[in-house]
Amino acid sequence: MRAFLSLGSNISKRKLNLSNGIESLDNVNEITIIQESPIYETEPLYVESQNEFLNMVVEIETSLSHRQLLIVLKNIEKNSGRNLDTKRYSPRIIDIDILSFGEEEINEPDLIIPHPKIKERKFVLEPWSDIAKDYKLAGSNVSIYDLLKSTKDNSTVIKLIEEVASIE
Repeated sequence: MRAFLSLGSNISKRKLNLSNGIESLDNVNEITIIQESPIYETEPLYVESQNEFLNMVVEIETSLSHRQLLIVLKNIEKNSGRNLDTKRYSPRIIDIDILSFGEEEINEPDLIIPHPKIKERKFVLEPWSDIAKDYKLAGSNVSIYDLLKSTKDNSTVIKLIEEVASIE
């Protein structure tokens, strides 16, 4: 199943946290990472009195069910040091959300797919547009790029440029 995930971090070594999250995903036999977006630095939404985030989107292929994938992601977050009992939208070492899961539309108490806040999150739409701008969410005929262009979110989202020395 093709799926898209968002990763974010705003505590400690944010870039390392994202890198560790990607590595943890890559270590799961049932998950293959297809592509990764660039990393963006973004201002926090919802609770603004916290550090800026680093955010990215990854495309994966998985043989896991949506429920199994959610469990894997929560375990990665927990093993990375995230306290899953903290208040919603609080600072976090790593946050991994399922944005889409193939053509499935899921509405369960602890999981809604496609993610219900995609349209209002430039920090998701911008990196997603970099890797799959023409992708359309299940139940929609609007592309990720078109969602980005029409979002009302006017928060600052800045693509990080790697230092020349680190580019091979």
